[in-house]
Amino acid sequence: MADKSKTTKRAPKKSAGAAEAAPAALSRLRLRVRGYDHKVLDQSVKQIIDTALRFEADIVGPVPLPTDIRKFTVNASPFVYKDAREQFEIRTHKRIVDIMNPTPKIIDALTNLSLPSGVSVDVRMM
Repeated sequence: MADKSKTTKRAPKKSAGAAEAAPAALSRLRLRVRGYDHKVLDQSVKQIIDTALRFEADIVGPVPLPTDIRKFTVNASPFVYKDAREQFEIRTHKRIVDIMNPTPKIIDALTNLSLPSGVSVDVRMM
């Protein structure tokens, strides 16, 4: 019986031309977009991607992240009926969009972009 827990990964073979070229330093602009309404969130992400593609940017994403669900339980009655309760939840939908090697024109266009209310964007340079 062979031990299946051991796995080996080999590096891909390099051609002679690839060994001579030095890898270029990559900068990445990571946009983390959050919103309560997934339809408005997807429209906002599409607007961000269209703006970046207008300036010929390399884009990775949008990558959907797990939805945060916050649940609240409250008493339905203020006094006697402890068993009568109502549950509410808030869902926060998230997407990540990476823009590879952003130019100053792309950054200016994204900062001037007007997004609908209820959508927040966190920007990180990596």
